[in-house]
Amino acid sequence: MTSSLQKIEGDESVLLRVTHSNLKSFNPDIRFSLQLTVEAVKDKLWKKCGTSVNSMHLELYDELRNKIADLSDHSKLLGFYSPFDGFRLHVVDLDPASVTSGGWLEDTSLVEKYEISEEAYNKRGDTFRKYREKLTSHAPSTVEAKTPDTDMEDICANIKDPDVKLNLGQKEVL
Repeated sequence: MTSSLQKIEGDESVLLRVTHSNLKSFNPDIRFSLQLTVEAVKDKLWKKCGTSVNSMHLELYDELRNKIADLSDHSKLLGFYSPFDGFRLHVVDLDPASVTSGGWLEDTSLVEKYEISEEAYNKRGDTFRKYREKLTSHAPSTVEAKTPDTDMEDICANIKDPDVKLNLGQKEVL
């Protein structure tokens, strides 16, 4: 599951797959020092998944999906539970009012979209359309700075070597 290149010789860390009870798309591989306390592991996970340390219960699973341990003693080191690279650390969010519950962090269809009518948009003074109009009125040549297709023909007409002409975008072989 994990590559031997991810493990540094003499390194006292472990690479764990992290899953979450409320977040279905959250499953990163995170490297943890075996010298971290369970509380420090929870603090690191809080910054990644949003579940507060006090509302978090951790479960350790092996590569065969067997539950190894509940990490409930905050003072114990992660190394006490003997995790190996490729094990899974599952975060159970115990807070029913958590920001992770209800799909709010994953399902964008639950978020009300901001909409504005054309009439209301046109009344505003700080819109992109008005900014673009202001730019084009001051420098109309920058909007139409596209080179015409005939420019390439003019360039090719002055080249004497036929091999070079082939590389300048000619549609036909000369």
